[in-house]
Amino acid sequence: MISTLLVANRGEIACRVFRTCRELGIATVAVYSDADASALHVREADAAVRLPGAAPADTYLRGDLIVKAALAAGADAVHPGYGFLSENAEFARAVTDAGLVWIGPPASAIEAMASKTRAKELMGGAPLADVTADDLPVLVKAAAGGGGRGMRIVRSLDELPGELEAARAEALSAFGDGEVFIEPYVENGRHVEVQVLADAYGTVWALGTRDCSLQRRHQKVIEESPAPGLPAELVASLHESAVTAARAVGYRGAGTVEFLISPAGRAHFLEMNTRLQVEHPVTEAVFGLDLVALQLRVAEGARLPAAPPEARGHAVEARLYAEDPATGWTPQTGVLRALDVPDAPGLRVDAGYAAGDSIGVHYDPMIAKVIAWAPTRDAAVRLLAQALRRARVHGPATNRALLVRSLEHPDFTGARLDTGFYERHLDALTEPAEGERYAAIAAAVADAAARPGAWRNLHSQPQVKGYGDHEVRYRRTRGGGFELVDEPGVRVVDARPDRVRLEIDGVVRPFDVTDHGDRYVHIDSPTGAHALAVRPRFTDPQDRAEPGSLLAPMPGTVVRVGDGLAAGARVTQGQPLVWLEAMKMEHRILSPASGILTALHAVPGRQVEVGALLAVVTEVAAEATQEEDTAS
Repeated sequence: MISTLLVANRGEIACRVFRTCRELGIATVAVYSDADASALHVREADAAVRLPGAAPADTYLRGDLIVKAALAAGADAVHPGYGFLSENAEFARAVTDAGLVWIGPPASAIEAMASKTRAKELMGGAPLADVTADDLPVLVKAAAGGGGRGMRIVRSLDELPGELEAARAEALSAFGDGEVFIEPYVENGRHVEVQVLADAYGTVWALGTRDCSLQRRHQKVIEESPAPGLPAELVASLHESAVTAARAVGYRGAGTVEFLISPAGRAHFLEMNTRLQVEHPVTEAVFGLDLVALQLRVAEGARLPAAPPEARGHAVEARLYAEDPATGWTPQTGVLRALDVPDAPGLRVDAGYAAGDSIGVHYDPMIAKVIAWAPTRDAAVRLLAQALRRARVHGPATNRALLVRSLEHPDFTGARLDTGFYERHLDALTEPAEGERYAAIAAAVADAAARPGAWRNLHSQPQVKGYGDHEVRYRRTRGGGFELVDEPGVRVVDARPDRVRLEIDGVVRPFDVTDHGDRYVHIDSPTGAHALAVRPRFTDPQDRAEPGSLLAPMPGTVVRVGDGLAAGARVTQGQPLVWLEAMKMEHRILSPASGILTALHAVPGRQVEVGALLAVVTEVAAEATQEEDTAS
C-alpha cells in the first residue's frame, strides 16, 4: 500500500492529485522551483522539497533531483502528472530503480508510445520523410510531448526550415527533448480521443470519447464527453483501436489514444499519451469515477472490474488561461486578485492558483479548469457558460469572455466542431464586450461614492473620470445621489463604493465594483465582467513611445533575434525580428512596417518585462524602398 506520494509536477495537476490522496489517507510531497516557492500546490502538500532554479530544464525536468527529493521526503511512490517528465521512460525507470512505485505505465510502454514517431510506426503509420509541395500543408510536432508545444503548421516549403528550428527549440525547453517529426495536416478535422485504463491482469477499459476540437496554438481550450454526433460504428471502431493499442504495448494505468476525424468521417491515429490528460475530469464526471484513485489502485496491484460503469449525461470543460486572445493569445502575468466561481450542483473547479498568487512567466498560463456536468449536452453547456459569466476573475487578462462566447456560439451549440473553429471565428469572439460603457459609468459612480463630497447649490462643471476608452461625466445631487451628464436612458438608482445599480432603458441592473489598487477596476454584473484601466488625469511624457517602437507584449526571455539583424538593417512588414519565450511557448515579434531598423535592444538570453523596448523600426515609403533597391 502506498503511504506517501510525491507529485513530480506543479500547479493544477499537483493540487488535483493531492485532493485524491487526502481522501485516501495518503501523505503528499510537493516539489517546487524557486519561482513556485509560495505556490498553491506547495501550500497544499504535507511536505515540499526545493528544486533550485526557475527554468523547467533546471527544475521540473531534472529527474535525478526529483528522485532524490522523493527519497529524502520518505515517499514510496511518484505520480508524474502531465507534461514535464510524465512521458519520459528514463525517468519512469529511474523511479522504479530507486525502489519507488511509479504511478504510470511500464517504461517499455512509454518507450513504445510516448515517442509519437515510434507510436505511428507501431500503429501502422509513419511520419513524412521528404516533404514536397504536394504534401502541404504539413504539421511539425514534438516527438516527446504534447500540449501544443513544439507544434507548427507549415503551408509553404520556404517556411519549413525556420519552423523546424522553432519547434525543436520549444520542444527542448518544454520536454527536455528536441526531436520533432512531420505529418500531413488534416484541415478542419475533429480532434477526438478515447480514455483507456488498464490493470496488470489484462483488463483494458475504453471510457468513452472526448471531443477536444476547440484549440488555439494546437492546445485544447474546451473539451467535452462524449464527443457529440459521432456514428455508433465510428465510436466502436475508435474504442477497438484504443484497446488494441493499449494491449499491444502491455499498457497499465491511465492513458489516452488520440485521433483526427476528417470531414469525410475517416479516423487518423495521432498519438497515445501515456499519462493522465488535462481534460480527464469530463470522463470522470460522465462515468462517476476518480481516475487518479484508479491509477493508484492499479499501481498497488489491484484488479479492475471486468467492465467500467455505464456512462451517463454529458460533461464540458473550459480551460481558464491568463492570456489575451485578442492580441495573438499572448500570455499575461501578475497577481491574481480574485478567483471565485459560483457553486452549483454539477460544477467543479480544478485550480492551480488562488487569490493573491502571482502568475509568472516560466510555466503554462492555465489558471484553472471549470467543469460542468448535466443530464444533457445543452444543459451542461448552459451551466458552464453561466458559471464562467458570473465568475469573479480579477488580475491579469484572461480568456474568460472568449470561453463564454465560444460556448454560446451557434457552431458550438449545434455541435459543428472542428479544429478550425478559432481560425474562423476569433475576430467575432474577441470583439469589445457589450455593456462596457455602463461598466465605466458604474466604476466612476462607485469611486465618487467612496469619496464623500458636498452638493453645490450653484450649477457647476461636471466631474470627469476616465476608464479605458470611456470618459464619464456626472454631478452630485441634493439628496446625495448622482446625475449623469449626456447619458440618455441611463439613471443611477443607488451607489455604494462596491456596488452600483443603474437603470438602463427602464431595466435596473446591478454592478459590483472592485478596485484592488493596481490601476485597474473590475466590474462584475450578471451579464458579464469588465476590467478597465483607470485613466490618469495627466499623461507622463516618459510613458510615450516613439513611432515604430516594438514593445514586449509580455514578460519573458529573448531567445533569439533575426539572422543578420542590426541597427541600420532594412526590414519588411511582417518580418520576424525577435523571438520571446514565455510560459513554455515561443512568440514572434514582427516588424510593423517596411523600413529601417533604427534600434535593436533585444539580446538573446536577456529577461525583459512587459512594455520593454525591443526594437524601433522607422517606416520608409514603398517608393523610396524600391528606388534604393534599384540604385543598389
